Amino acid sequence: MEAATGMGIWSERWRLAALSRDELVRLALTAAMVGVAFILFHLQGNTTDVRAYGQSALLWMVHRWNESGGDLSHGWLIPFVSAGILWFKRRELMSLPKNSSRIGLAVVVLALLLHWIGAKSQQTRLSLAGLVLLMWGVPFYFYGWQVARLLLFPCAYLIFCIPLNFLDSLTFPLRIMVTIAATGLLNGLGIEAQRSGSAIYSTAAGGFNFDVADPCSGLRSLLAMTALTAVYAYLTQKTLVKQWLLFFASIPLAIIGNIARITTVALVAEAFGQKLASGLYHDYSGYVVFSVAIGLMVGVGSLLNLDYRGAWERWKQRLLSPTS
Repeated sequence: MEAATGMGIWSERWRLAALSRDELVRLALTAAMVGVAFILFHLQGNTTDVRAYGQSALLWMVHRWNESGGDLSHGWLIPFVSAGILWFKRRELMSLPKNSSRIGLAVVVLALLLHWIGAKSQQTRLSLAGLVLLMWGVPFYFYGWQVARLLLFPCAYLIFCIPLNFLDSLTFPLRIMVTIAATGLLNGLGIEAQRSGSAIYSTAAGGFNFDVADPCSGLRSLLAMTALTAVYAYLTQKTLVKQWLLFFASIPLAIIGNIARITTVALVAEAFGQKLASGLYHDYSGYVVFSVAIGLMVGVGSLLNLDYRGAWERWKQRLLSPTS
């Protein structure tokens, strides 16, 4: 009896040792592929403006963050947010069943193909998209779909690191949009104002007169709010549909926040003079954008999480119940 018990213990220990060896092999292969990918994208990632940025797609990305005038400065925070989500999900990640997947291997091949196309066409953004896909495909290949599903959002979130400078074309339409809305809002508040292009001026003598320049278009806050709302939706919304609804809501919410900013600048100019409005208040009015947009984001998220059916049933019960 004791011999059988001892054999069972040794058998269990041997099984655990074999499992640990398999895990070590997977980790070693994953680390090796990540290392090869880093060398590949660092030494052969950028084929455009090589003299200015070098051959590294990563350094090209960092230079773009710094050269965007602050519009892409949120890119520095994105990797830390992804790492924080992984840390938050670490226990669930460790408990998932792990097995290799051929579909994951296909994702790895697709990621490398995307990098090759990006390098040949001198589109570094495509190469960076391939890098993001590769960071998801490698664990998908070695650990299977259960792990890949949990890693989907943290990896996809890294897309916000990719410099989307071509969105600068939205600057002028955004300027016109917020100017029209702010002018209408000011007139609705009883302050007579008119618009000329992207400029707003008071019809009263000696009133305010200022132009909504490119930095005030709201593009920076739009990019930052989409990145912030993506995390907030992922952590607070219960279904995938609600997560996407809240994420897409971040675009109008950021625009509303910028409209509030332009309107308050005009209100301060009307009340205290244009010098204060265009100086001190303008420099700190960015907080208005995020205060309004984040408040609306939390409000919309709360509305999406409401149990409307339960609330309707409770309301009917109160309506039909006899008064005491």
